[in-house]
Amino acid sequence: MNQWLDERLHISRLNDKFLRKAFPVHHSFFLGEITLFSLIILILTGILLALSYEPSNSLVVNSFDPGTVDKPNLIPAAYHSALKINAMPFGDMLRRVHHWCANIMVAAAIIHMMRVYFTGAFKKPREINWWIGLLLLIFSALTAVTGYILPYDNYAYQTLGVVYAITASVPWVGEWLAQAAFAGAYPGEQVIPRIYGYHIMLLPLILLATTGAHMLIMVKQKHTQPGYAKRLAYKKIVGVPLSTQQTPIMILLALLFAGIVLFFSAFVPVHPVEHFGPPDPTPIANIKPDWYLLWIFGALAIIPGFEFELLGGHITAEFVGAMVFPAIPIGLLFLVPLLDRTREYMYYAENPTDHPRRLAWGVAFLVFMLVLSLAGYKPELIASGMLTSGNANAVLWILVFVLPAVAFFVTKAIVRGIARMNTRERTVGSPQVTHSHD
Repeated sequence: MNQWLDERLHISRLNDKFLRKAFPVHHSFFLGEITLFSLIILILTGILLALSYEPSNSLVVNSFDPGTVDKPNLIPAAYHSALKINAMPFGDMLRRVHHWCANIMVAAAIIHMMRVYFTGAFKKPREINWWIGLLLLIFSALTAVTGYILPYDNYAYQTLGVVYAITASVPWVGEWLAQAAFAGAYPGEQVIPRIYGYHIMLLPLILLATTGAHMLIMVKQKHTQPGYAKRLAYKKIVGVPLSTQQTPIMILLALLFAGIVLFFSAFVPVHPVEHFGPPDPTPIANIKPDWYLLWIFGALAIIPGFEFELLGGHITAEFVGAMVFPAIPIGLLFLVPLLDRTREYMYYAENPTDHPRRLAWGVAFLVFMLVLSLAGYKPELIASGMLTSGNANAVLWILVFVLPAVAFFVTKAIVRGIARMNTRERTVGSPQVTHSHD
């Protein structure tokens, strides 16, 4: 049978070319695999959730609280189906696993890209994979956003209204763009079917395509080798074969990861649709996005209000804060490989402390994003008395730019101090040569 299949499918060539590929053994490489495992679990749980979800914002009678014949309790079908999923055996658990895997996927992708940046693994010839990884991260966040809109409770309703308004704020084409993206003026009858299409078809296809391209390029170019590989076999792949050793390790990690997610989901609840209730025009106080978009919310919170006309287009603070300003750090991330001046091929992961300037810029960028995320809690900071409504914007803007600068110079100073200490230790520890004058 094996021979018959091999003559037709050339399985032995597949084994020799791909399944015997060597994978480096290093714990940091599991970050990319955790991202992949999260995507697989999201697809599986998403299929199960889709079997009971009704993608419609048409009004139906609430079977849990039907009201009276004269005055029935009507709620959107999407919200009603979310209530029904929660009432199903293990339905709420399924939602929890789906929710937490979405958050873990984004977090693992961010940490994975931090590892790539700080070890210089974005350098030639891996620039394309860096860009694909950034696209994968961006579309993962967009997929997650469309996901927490689908229950169509009041939280989702208010969030979608904010997203629609931001889209409509684009000069010249904003209103057309918003209606094209959300199937008419908000809230339209087709908005939930449109978001549902994005969430279960368009965005997953993009995620699968980018993930596949990312992995194919990685297999073609091979991993950046850990530092120890240079001492063992210079410019040779040091690791374990995919089919016989790496695959069992991956399966074990996948099972362990799934077990941890299930255990975590059993005790930590997710977005409570019953608490927020069905869509209501009354705004929710201090509504916030998930943590990975909080930095954009922070920029919106502290940007001063303004608006002006430019060549017939209406420029507003909402457009600048939610689109123009966030495009700057995202654009800088795309420029990272182009700013590197290395001409040679990158084979081995670099020690971050050997490149203090790159390390300092990375730390400064992380501090910049964290401070912007902190700015998203401006109302809470004012309510606690730490800031006042009069000075909050000024203080937070100062922190947004001053703290990253401080982090940059402190990081460089620490790394250079460590380098001097290591140099001094090597000098003190080196054997002294004495000369005889006999």
